[in-house]
Amino acid sequence: MITKLQIKNFKIWEDTDEIRLAPITLFFGTNSSGKSSIGQFLMMLKQTAEQSDRQTVLNPGGNHTPVQLGSFREMVSHRNVENKIAFSYSWRLPDTLKITDSITKQAYQSDSMCFDAIIGVDATKRAIPTVHQFSYQLDTGDNPFSVKMKKNSKGNYDVTADLYKLVRNQGRAWPIKTAVRFYGFPDDVVAYYQNAEFVQQLNLAHESMLSTVSYLGPLRTKTERLYTWAGIQPESVGTDGRNMIPAMLAAKERIISPRKRVAGQKFEHIIATQLKNLGLIDEIQVNEIVKNRQEYEVRVKTKGSGDFVDLPDVGFGISQVLPVLVQCFYAQPGSIILMEQPEIHLHPSAQSALADVMIDVMKSRENGNDRNIQLIIETHSEHFLRRFQRRIAEEQIAKEDFAAYVVDTTSTPAQLQSLDVDLYGEIRNWPKDFFGDEMGDVIAQTKAAAQRRIKNAKKGGSRETT
Repeated sequence: MITKLQIKNFKIWEDTDEIRLAPITLFFGTNSSGKSSIGQFLMMLKQTAEQSDRQTVLNPGGNHTPVQLGSFREMVSHRNVENKIAFSYSWRLPDTLKITDSITKQAYQSDSMCFDAIIGVDATKRAIPTVHQFSYQLDTGDNPFSVKMKKNSKGNYDVTADLYKLVRNQGRAWPIKTAVRFYGFPDDVVAYYQNAEFVQQLNLAHESMLSTVSYLGPLRTKTERLYTWAGIQPESVGTDGRNMIPAMLAAKERIISPRKRVAGQKFEHIIATQLKNLGLIDEIQVNEIVKNRQEYEVRVKTKGSGDFVDLPDVGFGISQVLPVLVQCFYAQPGSIILMEQPEIHLHPSAQSALADVMIDVMKSRENGNDRNIQLIIETHSEHFLRRFQRRIAEEQIAKEDFAAYVVDTTSTPAQLQSLDVDLYGEIRNWPKDFFGDEMGDVIAQTKAAAQRRIKNAKKGGSRETT
């Protein structure tokens, strides 16, 4: 789970300041305010780590990637290539990382890791991003451990470590010339030093964290009457939800509990239960049409109806929220799920209930263990937020497990404002009129109605209609 994040000089953000990321984190903002950029940034890092070219510093994406950010000029703030994109984040490791100095036998271990980097453009090839520096820090208690790789004046890289003496191999005089993507120590570092094998552990731990990130966009694909599945287990439901039925079929035998001391359910049943909790349907079935034909139909029974119908024949909101539910419960333990507007096309009451689903996801268990799912959500829904506030007050979710931010575009540059939620679910620094001036509308309507009645009375009697 990512616990802290800070981004500088990326798109609208000159500096986000340090963002505390909780198990459930919400981002609010007006259209084109920059809130989507935070999730896009994380997805860019993931697709960079997964690309085959180890020397491409940042992969902005193309037609077949989750995000497409264009050139470095289009990503950097003010489109000024003199600026450098800088970022840092911390995350909890699934297992304790242990590093041992092969010379002194000094051991270091940590359950968390921090990383920071500065990316600019090549001084001679101004369109090509290059790593200016990056560093790793481990929280090792009394023996802090950090290692940095930084570009020097000759265009090569120096590697230095704090409280860890790197010892050069004799006869290894050639310089270190490249980094692996934006985060990695090349094999040359291991060859250059006698006791630098640990850098490969750092590279791997970083890649493992980024591999847990998935993204579901705001526009999910339309539902079909027939689905094919060849027995393949997809990584996720996809950025537009197109793999939701293959994911359901692949997870058919998984048993998941929404929280401690609650009986587990098979995957299809837990999805049906959550849809029912949202007040959308009573039952869902995924059926093989003809044995061994690899074709399936999805049938649902809506509230108030005794008959099953095909998925395309029910409300659009169901087709949009189903990929959300499937991804949340399908994701492997330790996953980080980025979502945009999971509540889209849902009735206000269902939007509120969806917040309860997210709490179930955060608390869910599988094989007797916590799934430790982290949800980072961009949303426009006041109803969604209000339900979280209520559950904090009711002690259904701890204050520390929730964070919310609002993009303030009234200042230049834009600022990311943390909402101060207390133990009672109250927001102490609520932005004025952020969700609209509801009370102002009520007062204005009341005044207009009174003035109209007075006007009609002066004309000799009102002719009000109901």
